[in-house]
Amino acid sequence: MRDAAEFDDFYAASARRVLGQVYAMTGNHAEAEDAVAEAYLRAWDRWDRVRECDSPEGWVRRVAYRLAVSAWRKAANRLRAHRRDTTAGHVDAISPDHVALVRGLRLIPADQRRAVVLHHLVGLSVTEIAAETGRSPNTVKTWLARGRRALAEHVTSAEPLVLDGGRQS
Repeated sequence: MRDAAEFDDFYAASARRVLGQVYAMTGNHAEAEDAVAEAYLRAWDRWDRVRECDSPEGWVRRVAYRLAVSAWRKAANRLRAHRRDTTAGHVDAISPDHVALVRGLRLIPADQRRAVVLHHLVGLSVTEIAAETGRSPNTVKTWLARGRRALAEHVTSAEPLVLDGGRQS
């Protein structure tokens, strides 16, 4: 039997954090919101099993990430089928550093981005990331090393950061 109060407490304690993490992994706030909402709905439907997981929050984050990736694949396939051009979406940011980090994360491969976000922003260990992604710890270490190098190339540019139609900051 599902315990609504227990689930409500779980949701209240973890929803904002999971949304931020999935947003960091996907780079699209609206897609992250949709995926996280659907993941929590699925967690509620399976709460008797999810609550027994080692990390119910990790379960929700993993499901949300998979939903976001699936949605992205569907959208990419539709775009290819219709041969339409896409434009980059606008991401509201709180600082130039935030903009640079989000831009840099978008430019590195998805597996590396996921590992970097889970390790450095979520705070998971290599072992925990390996368990969440279903990959070996050595693969996760490789993703982290390559991801850090790739991210550093994109966020440590000598060029000034240009925002808002050409103003330099």
